[in-house]
Amino acid sequence: GQAMDGVADKPEKTAEKEAEPGEASPGTPLEATVQAQAEDFGTTDPGMLAAIAKARATLDDFLALAEAPMPDTKNFKLKVRLREGKNLVYVWIIPFKRVGDGFEGWLGNKPEVLKNLDYEQIVHFSRADVVDWGYLRDGRQVGSYTVCETFKRMPKSVVDYFREYNGFDC
Repeated sequence: GQAMDGVADKPEKTAEKEAEPGEASPGTPLEATVQAQAEDFGTTDPGMLAAIAKARATLDDFLALAEAPMPDTKNFKLKVRLREGKNLVYVWIIPFKRVGDGFEGWLGNKPEVLKNLDYEQIVHFSRADVVDWGYLRDGRQVGSYTVCETFKRMPKSVVDYFREYNGFDC
């Protein structure tokens, strides 16, 4: 069933029940992969992991466009994962630029979980920290795959607002 916040309840397992095919059982490579994803991205949600994978697979095309934007494009941004100890947060960086083998940019929001960072502070990050990207083309959002995935768990009225006033088509 569904629990609050869109997190699926885990089926209860008994000692007699064998793991179903494709299910993680303790000590298996699948369980290790799931655990690594949880530590790396703060989620094991398949939809969110697919959104991150899609953004990363198309990152080079986005960066090329951001470096030589078309006249009808603007507001190029990257969503990055930042850590402070065990705390993990995702923030939009806008604007950003390449610096050496990484990037730097301004925090687009105040990450409440990370006490050492503030709105519009400049942060440095690597390509491995990038989990999404987005920009506006003719007033409509392009990219923002993780936002679109989040819409699946939000009230329709909120999603409709973002579609109308922020240009989302997903």
